[in-house]
Amino acid sequence: MASMEKEMNTKFPHDTHRAMSNIVFTGAWIKTQMESIIKPYGLTNPQFNILRILRGAKDWLNMHEVRNRMVEKSPNTTRLCDKLVQKGFILRERHDTDRRQVYLKISEKGLKYIAPLDDPQVLKPMDFLHNITNEEARELSRILDKLRG
Repeated sequence: MASMEKEMNTKFPHDTHRAMSNIVFTGAWIKTQMESIIKPYGLTNPQFNILRILRGAKDWLNMHEVRNRMVEKSPNTTRLCDKLVQKGFILRERHDTDRRQVYLKISEKGLKYIAPLDDPQVLKPMDFLHNITNEEARELSRILDKLRG
């Protein structure tokens, strides 16, 4: 991949402007890479994110907690979950006494459906992660965490 300046055909007046633009540019690029992997599975990035959250929870999780854990917050979480319920990938139940509370859990069908997305061959387009060392990855995460305060 060429430098961001070459790809965007631009120059930045300050390193901080370049860094901020590079974060947004690289984030969009990574999102596109991920979309190319999950698109054949009929999933969007937010739907896949919900399935991963529920797989990691290993039990029922409140809809509010799912929304809080999403990488990209979505006002359409309920609609996204409705589609996953229709596909049989997640289960949904309402709380016994408070009907406003909705709980979600990944189904066996959902677990089997996303299992291939853990295969290194399927994730081949994400090989760019090997361009940095574990130490560099930790440093990048530290810096990104620092940016968010």
